Amino acid sequence: MALTAKSVVTYQDPTRDAAFDLLTAVFERHRALEEALDALPAIDARDRAAAHRLAATVLRRAGTLDAVLEPFLKKAPPEPVRQILRLGAAGALLLGTPSHAAVATAVALARSRGLAPFAGLINAVLRRVTEAGAAALETLDGPRLDTPSWLWSTWGRDARAIAVAQQAEAPLDITLKPGAAAPEGGVLLPTGSVRFPPGTRVTELAGYEEGAFWVQDAAAALPVRVLAPLPGEHIADLCAAPGGKTAQLVAAGTHVIAVEQDAARIARLTDNLHRLRLEAEIVLADATAWRPAQKLDAVLLDAPCSATGTIRRHPDVPHLKRPRDIAQFTEGQDRLIAAAADMLRPGGRLVYAVCSLQPEEGAGRVAAALKVGLIVEPFTEAELAFLPEARTKEGFLRTHPGLWPDRAGMDGFFAARLIRT
Repeated sequence: MALTAKSVVTYQDPTRDAAFDLLTAVFERHRALEEALDALPAIDARDRAAAHRLAATVLRRAGTLDAVLEPFLKKAPPEPVRQILRLGAAGALLLGTPSHAAVATAVALARSRGLAPFAGLINAVLRRVTEAGAAALETLDGPRLDTPSWLWSTWGRDARAIAVAQQAEAPLDITLKPGAAAPEGGVLLPTGSVRFPPGTRVTELAGYEEGAFWVQDAAAALPVRVLAPLPGEHIADLCAAPGGKTAQLVAAGTHVIAVEQDAARIARLTDNLHRLRLEAEIVLADATAWRPAQKLDAVLLDAPCSATGTIRRHPDVPHLKRPRDIAQFTEGQDRLIAAAADMLRPGGRLVYAVCSLQPEEGAGRVAAALKVGLIVEPFTEAELAFLPEARTKEGFLRTHPGLWPDRAGMDGFFAARLIRT
């Protein structure tokens, strides 16, 4: 069937249009999902949210979706066609889209994108997929299919628990300002965070406009908690944007210098602190080169990393990161650790943290820290009594999405406390 001007003009499905653009950005242009989302043309907020959810579902379950589609394909389709097939299958099998709608919208999307010669193939394949229905998923090992082998092999005995947890959309966690009341509908977690169901719109929660809280995964709030900031201390938060940990430090009564080298992220950090009515000294600088005017009591370093602990929230990560990237991250982490050590007074403490599940970026970096005048001070059982399963035998903090399966999990974080000699 030839593509006609009429078919292009009459097709209107902003959700699938946007979802297709998001997948194209990730798979073909290797662009982060959130960046691609920010670059979308202006569309209705609900369509935008639905497109993000649809694209994220495809990214999260791409291995499973490809396994479902493969028996009905004689050869690999062009990448744009594959994305349309994935979108149709995800809608029908994972998101509850009626079968006829999943097929029809996929065919219409193909025609609108100049892929009319493949409309028949898309129609036939998705009809077979929808006829099989949920049974098409029953014999598949989804967690394994959806996890790249290089990640699975490095996660050890926790791999399956992590992969299972990452199949689901993450809940919304918030950190409350001291004295603020939790919005209705939230559940108080043992770590002190308040959790809401996936899909909760944070801007619609009572207290948001008044700056009563900020979004922060329960695990992301732990590095500041184990740093144990004291009122009046002088502390630097390195690589500080978007500002959740800076806000925690300010709320604890410390004098905070928030250091960030990305001007766009500085703007986001500034906006977040403004909404929260919190003040910190904000410095636009490369943390490896910047030094404070006087030695500090403590430094919090949540270092740039592979972010494999946040795949629940950023399902594009497995499709963008490669094993070779880890070495680049660890080199940068070592430079930041050395810089942080140079900022501390004798006896000052550094909490090094990463939202990564990769051992090279966690415990592997502690060895590097020992070479720059730092010693390890393990977290005690009493300090981590609120989450004992996260304390390693070495006294480090290690969380992963498979923890708290009855509470919808948490992000993967590593943290270690180091003291300047």
